Formats: sequence, C-alpha cells, structure tokens
Amino acid sequence: MVRIKDVAAEAQVSTATVSRVLSDKPHVTEKIRARVLAAVEKLGYRPNQVARTLRSQQSNTLGLVVSDIRNPFFTDVSRAVEDTAYALDYSVLLCNTDESPEKEVIYLREMRDKHVAGVIFSPTRQTAEQLNQLNIDMPLVVIDRAVNSMDVDTVLINNEEAAQRLTHHLVENGYRRIAGLFGETSITGMQRRAGLLHGLKQHNLQPIISIVTQPKIAAGYNATLKLLSSTPRPDAIFASNSLLATGALQAIRETGLSIPHDVALVCFDDSPWTTLVQPDITVIAQPTDEIGKTAVELLHERITNPERTPRQVMLKGTLIPRGSSQPRNQTTLV
Repeated sequence: MVRIKDVAAEAQVSTATVSRVLSDKPHVTEKIRARVLAAVEKLGYRPNQVARTLRSQQSNTLGLVVSDIRNPFFTDVSRAVEDTAYALDYSVLLCNTDESPEKEVIYLREMRDKHVAGVIFSPTRQTAEQLNQLNIDMPLVVIDRAVNSMDVDTVLINNEEAAQRLTHHLVENGYRRIAGLFGETSITGMQRRAGLLHGLKQHNLQPIISIVTQPKIAAGYNATLKLLSSTPRPDAIFASNSLLATGALQAIRETGLSIPHDVALVCFDDSPWTTLVQPDITVIAQPTDEIGKTAVELLHERITNPERTPRQVMLKGTLIPRGSSQPRNQTTLV
C-alpha cells in the first residue's frame, strides 16, 4: 500500500506539505503542488478516507437504513437517495434491517462510529416509538414512517388518506366484502389499516377480516389462503404493500380463483410486476423519487444548518385504477 510518506519522498517534500496539497489548503506554491500531484498519480496513492474522517470528524458519506431492500418501494427510494446524494458530492452507505429493531440499533451505532455526515432512516414501529431514547447524535431524516417520540425531519405520504381513497374506489366499483392485509412492524401498515376501516365506515360497511402480519410474500400468501377459505369469502383484498400483494396473488391463482371475477386485488406501491400480470393490479403509487430526493435535501440542510427547525414533508400517493378492481357489473360479463 502506498503511504503518504511515499508520496512525500517521491515529491521531495514533507508529509505535511502533501497533506496540504491533498486537502487543497493555501500556502503551497504551484510548482510544489504540481510536483505532489504528479507523485500521487505516478504512485497511485489513495487517501485513507477512514483515517481522514476520524481526524476531521467530518465525512462525505450518508447512511441509509431501510427495513427491507427486497421491497420494491425501498429499492426505488434507495436509488433516488443515491442519485441525489451523488449530485451533492455525497456517497451512500446502505444497511438493511429486515424489520429488526435489534439490527436498527446496531447499524445506527455503526453509522455513528463511522462518523457519517447524517442518516436517512425508515424505522420499525418499535424503534419509532422510542427513537428519542437511542441518543442518535447525528443529523437524521426519517422516511416513510411517522415518529412521535422525537422532533426530527420526516418525509411521509398521507397513508390514511390514500388508503381511504383506495377503499372508496373498491366500494364505488361494487365490492362490499373487503378484507385487508397489513404489515405489523411499521406505523405505515397501521395507518393504512386505519384508512381502510375509516373508508368502510363512511359507507356503513365492516371489513370481512383484517389480518396484521409480517410484511413479506410468504405471510401474504398464508394470510390470503386463510381469507379465501373463510365464510363469507371476501370479494376484494386490500394489501398494504407489494410484497403482501405478491403473496396474495400467488394464493388466489393457486386456489383457481379469477381476478377480479371472484376476488379483486388492490395494493400500495406500483411495482413493475403489477402491470405484467393479467389483469394488471390497481395500486396506490408512492412518489419514491420525490421521497428519496426530498430526504437527501433535508439531510443536507440539517448537516449545514444544525439549528434549523425540523420539518415534516407530507406527500400524496396516486391512485391508479386497473383491471384487478374493475366494476362488479363488468366482471359478471367475463
């Protein structure tokens, strides 16, 4: 490994001079600067970024801690975060917690120990409820999941309102026996469940059954098999994320039922697969690009202005009606 003293020896200057050149500090002649840079290029020297961060207590790295990178929502948000961070001269360190509060604590401590400039975080419900107790001594922006235990910058969508719109869509299209699948580990799932219940109440309806489970494909599959064997069987299934919806679709197909003739299927998140199946799936599309971009911009503002008053940015999901929830009077003709 080429060290800074090797560069100094090649350029015939002190290590302090090399450090000043690499840090773009003043009081170095152009002749000396050129000689040092030529030595750096010749030897292929790469500065030790970890050591540099520890010395300066500053970093150009942002942490991104998400709950499940297999969830297309977080995949899309992560891409938007990276794109925006790159434009602002940051790199991004990604951690996946698998909806585990224990892993969240480990990764947040790791971020702190690495002196990252700041963190974008999607916490589990358990961590969100006690975030103020974790002593996160670094700039922080929370995405996707509301936090009441700490005054912090957040980027959210109005989950309850979006879930109500999706419920109204189903009812207006003639569906009455509506069941729900909701993730148990996040506030997001509970907000969407509240939106479904409130929407049904406005139409004087009750859910056939509301299942709260792990927000994963296998859980959606098993829960849907249970729903489809119940009496009366639901005529529509509302899934709170695309992983649960994927499992629901598998179960519906396995039981030989038809969408939407036998049962409608709607969900949050406009994943690529939702337009590749027949019929295509009605969704609430979340503004993932805007979520990621806004989160990085808020974090950059927090890093440069630590005393700024925390902000909450509330975005809106978009209802995209498709064939999986077409009006009941049309499904009877299929």
